[in-house]
Amino acid sequence: MLDLEIVPERSLGCESWEFVLGMHFSQAVSIIQSQVGTIRGVQVLYSDQNPLAVDLVINMPQDGIRLVFDPVAQRLKTIEIYNMKLVKLRYSGMCFNSPEITPSIEQVEHCFGATHPGLYDSTRHLFALNFRGLSFYFPVDSKFEPGYAHGLGSLQFPDGGSPVVARTTIYPGSQHKPGAAAAPAAPDLPLACYGHELQLRRCDVLRSGGATLGLRLHVCAGGARPPSARRPLVRFGDSCQAVARALAAPARLYYKADDKMRIHRPTARRRPPPASDYFFNYFTLGLDVLFDARTHRVKKFVLHTNYPGHYNFNMYHRCEFRLAAAAVTVTAYSRWEAVSRALRVCERPVVLNRASSTNTTNPFGSTFCYGYQDIIFEVMSNNHIASVTLYRPEGARAHASAADAGA
Repeated sequence: MLDLEIVPERSLGCESWEFVLGMHFSQAVSIIQSQVGTIRGVQVLYSDQNPLAVDLVINMPQDGIRLVFDPVAQRLKTIEIYNMKLVKLRYSGMCFNSPEITPSIEQVEHCFGATHPGLYDSTRHLFALNFRGLSFYFPVDSKFEPGYAHGLGSLQFPDGGSPVVARTTIYPGSQHKPGAAAAPAAPDLPLACYGHELQLRRCDVLRSGGATLGLRLHVCAGGARPPSARRPLVRFGDSCQAVARALAAPARLYYKADDKMRIHRPTARRRPPPASDYFFNYFTLGLDVLFDARTHRVKKFVLHTNYPGHYNFNMYHRCEFRLAAAAVTVTAYSRWEAVSRALRVCERPVVLNRASSTNTTNPFGSTFCYGYQDIIFEVMSNNHIASVTLYRPEGARAHASAADAGA
């Protein structure tokens, strides 16, 4: 049984880890993965067809805990403890819920102190006792309802009949109303969750004359109050040293051993290069940068949208890009039907089915790749864009190399 500390308006955790309001979905998953054997039976709940309209949820049924993430920002907005019997809970070191301690009204008031009168929900027969950033919900038998006017503490219960907490919610702000039309927004990423990685605010795709030039990234780094902001620029033809100076060292260096799209190129029958191109992976930026194995200069950018139901989900944070092409501005939230109509993309897509070397099945199915000028849009079956690849055509790349040599 987990023994956890509640910090109202902030977190639920212990000495070695904590779920913090505002943390990114991937950070919560990383904590759970580090606790294999302690946290078991985890479920990820999301909507296939409406991933931006329905909350992204991590459910831990064996521990009675539910983590609710904003579907757009993908940051933790509420923590729900819906089965009090499966977890021990403390506040400021004082235990108020365990197999030996019943979380009654008196126990909660003794541990957390005085608060405003409770609020009664007649449709659910629940009383809510609210503290700032924390609510306790008590089921109340209908025969005690007439005396609720002055709050939960005014009700008279027989000996041993005082209601106990059925559910606890931790949230940002002063008050949380379950089922309300305006759900609490996810707070900003806490400084404690920045780590040593850059966090992306926005990515502007720079284009001219129907060709992509590079990316202007709006990033923040932790360790400062408020986090320091920068606007680095990375372009096609930049060296790996220049990209590392602009964006810091990558989270991972990945050598491109296989290119499944090679068969669709006119040069597919040529002998493969003796060395492998390689990626700089920036997971918190939602960005991959591909370098040419021979020149060690940028030849491709990949922007990831991190939608649930995609093969790479949870590997990257969502890249908040803005790409102006023809008469449309494409973002991570654009639907392909609107984009394809504006760009007049009529060609049949290339079907892409990812699979790992150890597990040849892909439970999420294939995606579809559409080309437009120097852009490849990877589209999921629900009409959302999974990734955008920006590349330099062969002729443009050769011209850039000659220009670099002359410089």
